[in-house]
Amino acid sequence: MLDLFPSRQAGLFGRRHKRERGAKIPVTVLTGFLGSGKTTLLQRFLASPEGQGTAVIINEFGAVGIDDALVRDSTEETVLLGNGCVCCITRTDLQAALRRLVFDRERGTVAPFRRIVIETSGLADPGPILQTFSTDRALGGEFHVDVVLAVVDAINGEAELDSAAEARKQIILADRLVISKIDLAEPAAIGRLTRRLQALNPRATIDSAIKGVLDPQRVIEPAAGERSGFIAEAEHSDGIGSFVIAQDAPIEWLAFARAMETLIGLRGGDLLRVKGMLNVAGGRGPVVVQYVQHLAHPPVELEAWPDGNRSSRVVFITRNVAERDVRALFATVQALAKS
Repeated sequence: MLDLFPSRQAGLFGRRHKRERGAKIPVTVLTGFLGSGKTTLLQRFLASPEGQGTAVIINEFGAVGIDDALVRDSTEETVLLGNGCVCCITRTDLQAALRRLVFDRERGTVAPFRRIVIETSGLADPGPILQTFSTDRALGGEFHVDVVLAVVDAINGEAELDSAAEARKQIILADRLVISKIDLAEPAAIGRLTRRLQALNPRATIDSAIKGVLDPQRVIEPAAGERSGFIAEAEHSDGIGSFVIAQDAPIEWLAFARAMETLIGLRGGDLLRVKGMLNVAGGRGPVVVQYVQHLAHPPVELEAWPDGNRSSRVVFITRNVAERDVRALFATVQALAKS
């Protein structure tokens, strides 16, 4: 049988990758709208010397934790708060997770950690997180929020600020802003987005990142100045929903890609974020796929599965897109590919 791979390092999509990234414990709150690049930036940070000794709390809007699975291999301790954003689930979940991390560290059941990064859901208002540390005296005595970092997508950032109150709240509450995917955007668009961010939050410094590359110190060093007092309850825009498409049998890549092309062509503006891991027929490791509205990120094949679940699962976060219609599209394309 013909070997599909010319070398042990090569796969169906080229070279395979290992990963996609006082005594108070410092905390970084990493926020940003759906698909902005938070998880990529976090993976890069955890792979750096400065990222060693970091515990991570991840919250995702969706029933399956894709970001959690991708990050878990990068740090000794990861906690997933699933199926909702921190602003919409009871904040006691976050409080319990923080207390459990400290308790387990003292017992020696988790590796020692020096700091915590909380990655919020793309639909989260960071305000309630900051309220948690300021109103819970026990947590306030144990932790200190050093920096709130918001990631903004250079491709879709302007449109998201226009349409989503959550995106604006994330910018207003941030100490630092990072414009991601600048290699994919026109300079004029980056300039407009930068001016918009400066108008929303003139206090925050603005950095840029390509594929998550950012000076690690910008993720953890304490922010100068005072934060905005803006605290608001988040209300998700009407029509935003999440669903998961999963499949145990290997997926034919061509059928999946064609189905996604059709979906993007018809409803790309309403695909807030699509992200998942695929068990592609003929592959060795999982293939990470990600789409943000009309933008399709290049698929990345990992060297190994980050967890024991080897089924394909793709999380869709959409606006007014019916789950049944998406399932029907994929089923039809797969049936046609086999006929």
